[in-house]
Amino acid sequence: MGANASGKTEIALELARRLGGEIISADSKQTYKLLEAGTAKPRGGWAETPAGRAYLVEGVPYHMVDTLDPRASYDVGTFVKAAKELMAGIRGRGKVPIMAGGTGMYVQAFWNGLDELPPADPAMRGALAALAESAGKEALHAELAAIDPEAALKIPPGNIQRVMRAIEITRLAGRPVSQIWSGRFFNALPAHEGKFIFLKWQRDLLAERVKRRTATRFDEWADETRALLAGGYPEDCPGLKTLGYPQMLDYLAGRLTKPEAIRMITATSMAYAKRQNTWFARYRNAVKIELEKFEDYDPAAIAERIINS
Repeated sequence: MGANASGKTEIALELARRLGGEIISADSKQTYKLLEAGTAKPRGGWAETPAGRAYLVEGVPYHMVDTLDPRASYDVGTFVKAAKELMAGIRGRGKVPIMAGGTGMYVQAFWNGLDELPPADPAMRGALAALAESAGKEALHAELAAIDPEAALKIPPGNIQRVMRAIEITRLAGRPVSQIWSGRFFNALPAHEGKFIFLKWQRDLLAERVKRRTATRFDEWADETRALLAGGYPEDCPGLKTLGYPQMLDYLAGRLTKPEAIRMITATSMAYAKRQNTWFARYRNAVKIELEKFEDYDPAAIAERIINS
């Protein structure tokens, strides 16, 4: 676990090679096909294996990436169901399952379960998104506060997706979502079932890694986004709403210069990284690996430390 650009993929691959493992991605962005540079999807390709067709990265099966059309939506319940099936299959083949990713909700829901909630209502979600667009996130949050004050206290206005989902559940269930939450979602991770690792970079170093990655892959990212638009994918499709793509769309439309786009993507990525680190820091039973200088990042040495911890 760790923020974006913290180096999770390289360490997961090192562990997989040493332990005979297969990787399950817990990254909500890398699930999408055709989104490569902007999601930092591990470079690999599809191939036939004894266990069936799989996405291979340096010969290692890397599951839950490159599977979803950018027009499609994806949710935590779908992730949990698929990941559980994959984990059972990996263990059944005598391999070691390694989950790697920065989508904290996916990690939490997989290990601690989900409350039984009504399915999404696309029409209602669309109306709520329109409200947020026209009146702002504060107006959307006020709507939640009016029907469920307790939930509004727990969900900040800036987390628009969670605010919309809370309103949606309350309306569909006919009672406040705060009365439906069991609380188990916020339980500690079950250390008896796995070994949990949190990569924690110093903020200035992580910001430099994010900036470098954004600048290095910017032109490839721009070409990728142009190809999606030329292929008929609308700007508001779920894939193009993922981290950094809105700023890339602004760049392609001439609303931002390249330096401005890089600065904005870096700032947006770091704001997300702050939320990721806050989420993962609450896992007191996770092994925290603190990276205080660039030289501390040695995937082989970190993998050895994880194995021996």
